[in-house]
Amino acid sequence: MSPKLKTALQYIIIFTATVVLIWFSLRGLTVAEGEDKWGFLLRTWEQANKGWLLAMAAIAVLSHVIRAERWRMLLVPTGHTTKLSYSFLSLMVGYLVNLVIPRGGEVSRCYNLYKLDKTPVEMSFGTVVVERIVDVICLVALIGISFFVESEKLFSFIDTLPIGTDQSSKFKTLAIIGVVFVVLMVGLFFVLKRNKRISTFLKKTWDGFKDGLLSVFRLERKGLFIFYSIIIWALYFAMSYTVILAFPQTAHLGVSAVLSLFAIGSIAMAVPLPGGTGSYHVLVPQGLVFLYGIAQADAIAFTFIFHGWQTAIMIVGGAISLIVTSIVVKKNNAEVKTNPTAQRL
Repeated sequence: MSPKLKTALQYIIIFTATVVLIWFSLRGLTVAEGEDKWGFLLRTWEQANKGWLLAMAAIAVLSHVIRAERWRMLLVPTGHTTKLSYSFLSLMVGYLVNLVIPRGGEVSRCYNLYKLDKTPVEMSFGTVVVERIVDVICLVALIGISFFVESEKLFSFIDTLPIGTDQSSKFKTLAIIGVVFVVLMVGLFFVLKRNKRISTFLKKTWDGFKDGLLSVFRLERKGLFIFYSIIIWALYFAMSYTVILAFPQTAHLGVSAVLSLFAIGSIAMAVPLPGGTGSYHVLVPQGLVFLYGIAQADAIAFTFIFHGWQTAIMIVGGAISLIVTSIVVKKNNAEVKTNPTAQRL
């Protein structure tokens, strides 16, 4: 199978899964006689407090700015400093790509930064991996707090999910993964042994990646890095809270409910679908209905608008960042042609 065909099949599978999950979610949306489902969603949007939704957008932008600054901090020890504007533009482009290619944003934002200031992709990608590790720790901590506060409800909700518990099937799956991993490692060893050019390229890439990965240990202000990480996730939580306050159907839910929904939403977003589309629309409404007795139609409408509003912010921000990046790159290239010794902006 050719690489292009394999990639196309992956996109088809992802797109199909997304459409099926959205259809599955909409199927549970029952509306009054004479009203169509999209009309019900529109009416729910009209009822929403736009002030809270704008507040959510402002908090989202602030969280992205702080994340961009945190990424810039990680790049400093590698010897490749960059502007906050460049790291922010690249971050937003990465979010946009993630909506199309699951997990593709991590690589694309590194490439975007390379276009802006020539920071090596393998080095910046190492810092992105560090970011992801820190984010996973923060996410696990927040989910842990959620289960501590709402343990009875969340465990009851998990019991309703169709998660297989067949131990023999799990063992077989792990065994197959193990065998495939060993075969790949053996094949890679022989390829590297016979082709010095590939070996040299991979070594150079690994050295750059390792340098970025270890940058966190060479930070001058580690306390500030930890503070930024906590603030980023606190702002994510605040985003969820402001949206819940925006809708009459959910405004009465307290902080503990926001914690539960944040945990469920985080699990849904971890599914390798574009921006969690589909999985988010199935799990979150179930959580609202099962845990807090929200009417199913209202729960589905709330989820569609919440996710749609969040996605719209990323699309607008990412599109603007792409345009600005293109303008900056053209400007920088023009200056280099005019004066080859000019420093990058």
